[in-house]
Amino acid sequence: MGVIKVTNIKIFTNHGCLEEEAKIGSEYRVDIEVKGNLTLSAKTDELSDTIDYVHLNKIAKEEMNKRSKLLEQVAQRMLDRIFDEIPLVDEAEISVSKINPPIGGNVGEVTIMLSEVRKS
Repeated sequence: MGVIKVTNIKIFTNHGCLEEEAKIGSEYRVDIEVKGNLTLSAKTDELSDTIDYVHLNKIAKEEMNKRSKLLEQVAQRMLDRIFDEIPLVDEAEISVSKINPPIGGNVGEVTIMLSEVRKS
């Protein structure tokens, strides 16, 4: 079993329940960690035999650009696409952080994390 992480993907977009959030937008950070069998790619040195982190980054950016009220929905869409599009992924964890959320007080970020294991 191997692990691939794509961390600190920074995206400015407009998620949130408040009307103001839709209008002015906010900064977000996405972190993705996937697990899968990387034994073959370690031997063949072929991109087709591994989990392509460029593909993971693309999924994150595309799903972050679709407005949602809740970050949970955005993270679940990412998980769904990862399992649909990348057969080598056995487990995945997504963290989506809203930087400086408008919740009153001095809060650096709010993070939601979802994880899933491939269903047989």
